[in-house]
Amino acid sequence: MTTPPRWFTDTKEGHSQWYIERFRTMAADGADLDGEARLIDAMVPIGSRILDAGCGPGRVGGELHLRGHRVVGVDVDPELLAAAEADHPGPRYLVGDLSTLEIDEDPFDIVVCAGNVMVFVAAGSEGDVLRRLAEHVRPGGRMVFGFRRSEEYPYESFDADIAAAGLTLDQRFGTWELDPFTDESDFAVSVLRVPNA
Repeated sequence: MTTPPRWFTDTKEGHSQWYIERFRTMAADGADLDGEARLIDAMVPIGSRILDAGCGPGRVGGELHLRGHRVVGVDVDPELLAAAEADHPGPRYLVGDLSTLEIDEDPFDIVVCAGNVMVFVAAGSEGDVLRRLAEHVRPGGRMVFGFRRSEEYPYESFDADIAAAGLTLDQRFGTWELDPFTDESDFAVSVLRVPNA
């Protein structure tokens, strides 16, 4: 990786462990942490191949595995992946930079990129992330991105990168529960389509 992701440069020391413990506490308190997984599960048949891009401590990919899918989780942070292995066993977890990703496996049916990953990758690498992920998806497959509105990577820049990567924006929602996206929305869930061969 040439430029480190903002996950490492824009966060304080100990942030990874704080993030892990935050979700462990929420899970212990009974919080609903499966919204992203429910949506992805509804979009594909049981047994689909799913890439959890920027999987963090494995919350989304782990739930998708429990729902009967074949999941590979990738994250740049080994500390988060160690937590994923401990808390959500089942998926295959790999350390990797999404902007240079190379996984020698059959294409995935769908990619899920939740947890604000796109505002934590290295600045200027977002288009590379889209292209590399798309190269791991079967023709006609989909990619779903959820991230907050930010000055670092505004939705207008995201849309330009989508077009430049040859992808199509199928749908955009304001939440993982499919509430409408408006100009006032501070979060977007974008469903992209990979071209057919």
